[in-house]
Amino acid sequence: MKLRLLLSALSLCSGLMLAPLAAHAALPAEVQTKVDSYKKKMVDWAANPIVVKAVKEANAKGAAPGMNNAKWEELPDNDPLVQATLTAPVSQQLKKWEEDKGINKLYLRDQKGNVVAGVARTLLFNAASRAHVAAALKGEVAQSQEIKPDPSTQVKSVQLAVPVLDGGQVIGVLHTAISAQ
Repeated sequence: MKLRLLLSALSLCSGLMLAPLAAHAALPAEVQTKVDSYKKKMVDWAANPIVVKAVKEANAKGAAPGMNNAKWEELPDNDPLVQATLTAPVSQQLKKWEEDKGINKLYLRDQKGNVVAGVARTLLFNAASRAHVAAALKGEVAQSQEIKPDPSTQVKSVQLAVPVLDGGQVIGVLHTAISAQ
């Protein structure tokens, strides 16, 4: 009886120890190689003076008073706030970079995770609660460890976010979805 309890306990412990490993299973090698190449591009893009300037201006201005994800979702596409995220000079630069067909979206966010600019209307005004964005806001280059349909494009993707830095300080986030198809 004691042996059976001991074996059950060991089985349970080994299962608990392996669960985190399964949750962080490696991406297929070819996908990880693609993600790694975009990490380098994204870090370079995030250091672009146009990007840094736009984030600094957004941080100084602050978000629209009372704006949150629910209010953002209610705004029509032609609302001036929505249009501002799509027509700013930095948005034009993001659109040029997004012509790279290896990615299927590209967004710039301020120090609180609020949208500054994008290639298309984003689903979320604030994405600070998304793991990859939250990690980038802490200064990490962060990727998801799974391939799944992107919430906005529905393309099977890996999420990637990099910090936007000014003088070594995190001031915002640039994030994308890397196509895994």
